[in-house]
Amino acid sequence: MTQESDSKRDEQKAPNRGGQPAEPFSLFRAWFQEAQEAEPNNPNAMALSTVGADQMPNVRMVLLKGMDEDGFVFYTNYESIKGQELLTNPKAALCFYWKTLQKQIRIQGMIYEVPDEEADDYFASRPKDSQIGAWASEQSRPMEGRFVLERRIAKFAAKYALGAVDRPPHWSGFRLRPLRIEFWQEKPFRLHDRLVFERNSIKEDRWATTKLFP
Repeated sequence: MTQESDSKRDEQKAPNRGGQPAEPFSLFRAWFQEAQEAEPNNPNAMALSTVGADQMPNVRMVLLKGMDEDGFVFYTNYESIKGQELLTNPKAALCFYWKTLQKQIRIQGMIYEVPDEEADDYFASRPKDSQIGAWASEQSRPMEGRFVLERRIAKFAAKYALGAVDRPPHWSGFRLRPLRIEFWQEKPFRLHDRLVFERNSIKEDRWATTKLFP
């Protein structure tokens, strides 16, 4: 990396005239670190909102599995309801809320499939029981009874009793590349602090920042 590109990167990360960071990722990392130290369960839990073909919104909790300047990564069964909605309409929103910190982060952006190599590496890092579960569960589809799932678990546990478990072709990850990120912090008398970062394209490195009324 050249000295010129180093300077450009430092300029992009430097605080703006209002004393706020010029990009949102360093602030996200700081808040997420706080959450990991303070939240007793799943500090990486986030609400994921999608829109189906019928234009009805859907929301559910998922787990953040990776984050960098390229976006926020989570994994799922592509044949599930959320998988199908994201493949059909590749836009989504995320919401983190950490009650103990009285902080919230809302994120909107575009959805992209992670590369196969990245999905393979993450799948290989999962406990074997979770790997078996990815094969056994026909996620979001009707199930006649728990015994059907247990029978499928037994089937794939026997198949992969020895050796590594292959990643199912229908199981992979999505990366949300953000266009808008809002940081919200609770303040007395409901006069909360709200800071928004926005950009027009995921190719842009510069973010506009705005303070919002509570």
